[in-house]
Amino acid sequence: MSLRARPAATATSSTPTSSSDDAPESPKSQLLAPPSLAQRALSQTLTSTANLANLLPTGTLLAFQLLTPNFTNNGSCDSATRLMTLVLLAVLAASCFLASFTDSFKSSDGRVYYGFATPKGMWLFDYQAASASGPVPDLKKYKLNPIDGVHAFLSVFVFAAVALRDKNVLSCFYPMPAHETQEVLDIVPMGIGLICSLLFVVFPTTRHGIGYPVTQ
Repeated sequence: MSLRARPAATATSSTPTSSSDDAPESPKSQLLAPPSLAQRALSQTLTSTANLANLLPTGTLLAFQLLTPNFTNNGSCDSATRLMTLVLLAVLAASCFLASFTDSFKSSDGRVYYGFATPKGMWLFDYQAASASGPVPDLKKYKLNPIDGVHAFLSVFVFAAVALRDKNVLSCFYPMPAHETQEVLDIVPMGIGLICSLLFVVFPTTRHGIGYPVTQ
């Protein structure tokens, strides 16, 4: 019995070609559509939320998280550890306050130089190295302004709110709080954080100092 190969079916052009009128709209024309009201509101909300990252220096917050358990003995404080914890909180709050007056800029070679804002301009910590790497920008535009003072106090208040929400700090200073005291400790830090966040959105800062994000 012989096997005979079946002839291959020839392709026919039975499928009609689609006209140019039925072609879908190009992705480029879809991208050029104006954003809706909800998209603009979402973009503005995300921008305002991103600005809240400048409320506290990241180094100060990291030091608080690392040192607080040791200074408070995991919340079991005596008279000595309570005093040391109070000194630690004061130093970190002062760090938040002073860091609000620092600023920075990038030189032509990509290095970041920090300084302290003064009424006459920015005082660089390493002016010689900055001038050697390239032209130094006009430092008078970095001078102090009233927004710096507002931001400094807001940073201290936000740090106090964060400290009052830490369980080790609460156990150290308020081991057995009364009912009214517990209500205050639960409500006041949240209110401080909310009010300070709203004020920071209304009065944003342009400083990019020590512990804050650096722009180009």
